Amino acid sequence: MIRLALLLLTCLLTLTACPMSQSSPLPRNMSLKAFDPHRKDFVCKHEADAVPPIDEQAEAWFQEGLRVTSRDLWPNQRNYPKAVELWQKAAGRKHWKAMMNLAGVLIEGDGTEQYVVVPDTERAIQIVEEAMKLGIPAAFDAMGTYHQRGLGVKGDASRAYAFWELAADMGSPSAQAFLGYDLSAAYDNPKERFWDNRPVGLKMLECSFAQGNGNGADKLALVNKRDKTPEGWVRTIRVLHEGVKFGSEDCANALSTIFRGAYMQKGGPSRDPGRAERYGALGDALYINPDLRLPNLDKVLPLPPAKLPQWDMSDPQTLIDAAKQIIPAPAVQPTPGSQHTGRAHIPQGYALPQTPLIPAAEWHGKFDRRQAQMTPLPDGQTALYSGYWLAQLTQSVREFQREWNSRQVPLRYAQGEAFDTPDRRSLGEYAKVLGVQWHYMGEPVKLADPAPPIEVARGIARMSRIPMPLVICRGGRPCPRTGIWEPQIEGDHVLATVFHDVNRQAYVDKGQPFPDPRDMHLDIDANRVQWLWADNANQPAPVGKQIALTDLHDEQGKPLA
Repeated sequence: MIRLALLLLTCLLTLTACPMSQSSPLPRNMSLKAFDPHRKDFVCKHEADAVPPIDEQAEAWFQEGLRVTSRDLWPNQRNYPKAVELWQKAAGRKHWKAMMNLAGVLIEGDGTEQYVVVPDTERAIQIVEEAMKLGIPAAFDAMGTYHQRGLGVKGDASRAYAFWELAADMGSPSAQAFLGYDLSAAYDNPKERFWDNRPVGLKMLECSFAQGNGNGADKLALVNKRDKTPEGWVRTIRVLHEGVKFGSEDCANALSTIFRGAYMQKGGPSRDPGRAERYGALGDALYINPDLRLPNLDKVLPLPPAKLPQWDMSDPQTLIDAAKQIIPAPAVQPTPGSQHTGRAHIPQGYALPQTPLIPAAEWHGKFDRRQAQMTPLPDGQTALYSGYWLAQLTQSVREFQREWNSRQVPLRYAQGEAFDTPDRRSLGEYAKVLGVQWHYMGEPVKLADPAPPIEVARGIARMSRIPMPLVICRGGRPCPRTGIWEPQIEGDHVLATVFHDVNRQAYVDKGQPFPDPRDMHLDIDANRVQWLWADNANQPAPVGKQIALTDLHDEQGKPLA
């Protein structure tokens, strides 16, 4: 959240509660506890536990709105009015992220010369107030920014900080990162908005980091970097590395700078051009598309002392693709006729055309290829041309006759093959008097590939089949197979909501330990976490390793069933 804080905060310690006007009891005017930079403690709460559930349709609208405004598109292609329309529909279903995005677009207006959203500050604030009534921490964070900037409300730095502190206490990772850094200074300087309350500041930063917030990781690393010991550098680099997974451009650029050797004389790590180049490429990608998350970063860029896997940096996009989150490929839906056998079988992914055409090899230019649909053949004939033929009664005026016709399926015959005699016993005494004609239906044509999941269309995820049989391992044991793993924990665990996130995926080498949630400041016993193997390993190659981007092969390079 952008905060243009030019503050004189000496009044903060004496801020009194501002009672809500009885004539205008709006959340923007709510009574607030004074901001206390020297508070004695902070209890970590998570946003995921406070927000309302999101239904599937609202999420689809939200994701489509993100897709049509993605920074991955050229500016003149970003359709903000369309996004506003979609987010308004999602907000109507209490989709809290859509509500916040909608307010963000409306607060000052956005768009391009072709697609313009007119600012509507009052409407934006009303949306945020609706979110505040739902208990959404991000809404209180936004209201603090509005007060600090004087957007639709009277500018008031004291109330801004009070709102941000309330948002942090409620679980907003953004507010926790912002305040946590300001409270982690070595001395007080209210004029420059920082204070010496490192114990509380660190707790806030660690809470933001535990929620997967990239800015929280960046700010926590900056505080850790004040410790110039080798152990301090290890902590700093690990936090920055996790921040890259969270989608932080700043963390990626910081690591690129560190591995270029900028801090060698201050006890930092040795110069490593290969790592610097890869972090730099990831920083560029995150600048273009801030919605990227790279939970499987260790597949292509493990921390030292692990060696870097072989990589062709002439195409950095493959580096990015390998580090993205993976989502299960949608189940393949059978196409019409694909489950039939014999002559009735139509290959999966194909369908008969609306207008049948005679095969080009059998046409010979003697007549219009579309003439096939006008030439039904009587029973007992042979197929004039290869393709699918459908048997139908010459008369179908009665219900049982139409019912017989509806049960027939197209059958494939090669040119010159005799038609099989259809079974007409269900027609009873009419079987002998009702004739059959064979209608040409053509050769199957390839259907368009189904649209990929919206996350794939947005370029923030890639699809993968979950390999069978399932491979599951407890977190307290060594990893039994190299690859990408998805963590799961019992739903009744107090931290299940914040922990169940696709961005908790991890790339782990065989024999190495699984990630310990406690390293992410999540109080979860590693033995309670089950890990599901979701993607293949880096394949052995003559030199180093060859990076595989799908799960289509096992560790020996053999195709999976």
